[in-house]
Amino acid sequence: MTEKILMLFRLGIKYLYRYRRRYGFLLIALVFCFAVVTFITSTKDGMYDNVYITAQSHYAGDIIAVGYGIYNQMKSAEISVLLDAVKLSGIKPVYTLFRTVSFNSGIVYFNGNALNLKYVIGSDWENEKHLFLKMDFSSPVDSPLDENSIILSAPVAEHLGAKNGDSIILEVDTVNNQKNTSRYIVKGIVNDASIFGYYKVYISKLSLNRLLLYEDTDCTNIGFFFHNPSAAERNRRILQDILSEKIDMGPLVYNRVQLDEGPTNMVYLLTLPVYLSEVSDLLDAMNLITYFLYGMMLVIIFASAAVTYSLILHERTKEMGVMRAIGFFGGDLRTVLWTEVIILGVISLIAGFLTALLLNFASSFISFSWFPSFEIFLRNGRLTPLYLLNTVLVNIFFTLLILAAAVIVPSLRASRKNLPSLLSGEPL
Repeated sequence: MTEKILMLFRLGIKYLYRYRRRYGFLLIALVFCFAVVTFITSTKDGMYDNVYITAQSHYAGDIIAVGYGIYNQMKSAEISVLLDAVKLSGIKPVYTLFRTVSFNSGIVYFNGNALNLKYVIGSDWENEKHLFLKMDFSSPVDSPLDENSIILSAPVAEHLGAKNGDSIILEVDTVNNQKNTSRYIVKGIVNDASIFGYYKVYISKLSLNRLLLYEDTDCTNIGFFFHNPSAAERNRRILQDILSEKIDMGPLVYNRVQLDEGPTNMVYLLTLPVYLSEVSDLLDAMNLITYFLYGMMLVIIFASAAVTYSLILHERTKEMGVMRAIGFFGGDLRTVLWTEVIILGVISLIAGFLTALLLNFASSFISFSWFPSFEIFLRNGRLTPLYLLNTVLVNIFFTLLILAAAVIVPSLRASRKNLPSLLSGEPL
């Protein structure tokens, strides 16, 4: 039995090679469609991943506890309750980061130039190493970061004309609505021209707390990172249930509008999709385009396979009649025919995937500088694909499923036809 199957398998390979020109059109269609499908899905997944990584670095967490009020300030008592609740919940974050963020109140001065900042981020230099290592520095950090260090985003540095080693002045509004200033040394410049990076600087959390007249242990944000970011929403609900009985918690919100309309002077638990709700709308629109193109490619595969395969079988009716006459059964014919299709499909998938790699490589050199704020979707200024195993397997499954659906009926009809009809060349 095994020998017979191997013999039929080898026979299928021989017939595929013999009719390679007939199968050529179908091969090209399969390669093209699978390449386009893989290119679209990997690009979309890569864009979303880049958005998430950029936002994760900017907001410092998969779940972010935020003091939402006049000064966004969380004091030691609230911080302690939050940390105790995390331990009690069992959600086990990989990293817990404490930040103080000042919104729209910072101004930097250098060499006669001034610039209003959107974000002044007070970071814990030591505990945020893993985030800074992911950043693209045009001017790398050239010495250890301390309380007198500042890191600029590239647009800020360009506007001021500042470079590493320069001394600049930072001004912020204190909790008493007064101005407070301090001098810092530029230790690094981050290549970030996205909507997150424009007009942003990093200093130490302790230094910013003292500028704002916070207590040294206060903060505005506590970020929790997880091994599995997809579990963030479930973990947020668990944490919300525990904290709602202990401190003043804002309701669970799912977009920026709900956050802006919610009560203030409370602690909110936010996930990145809340911050990225507007970006998510754009990604949802991209998904619709992706699904449309995906469907078109599958229709092309089905039509190409059905027409081409029917023509090939029509030309081979007498040949199949001879095979039946010398002792092949209908099941044997189906095995040979399906072997041809399976091998053709595997070759097409491999060639299509390699073609997608080339398309993605070529697209990485396309400049999107003409597209405002598109940098949020890029990594180091380039469009980068992400080949998720589940997505690739789904693409393979649907491609083979459509191919099988197109060829199974003609192959069954041909293999079940009686011998006289096959030998006479009667149409299938």
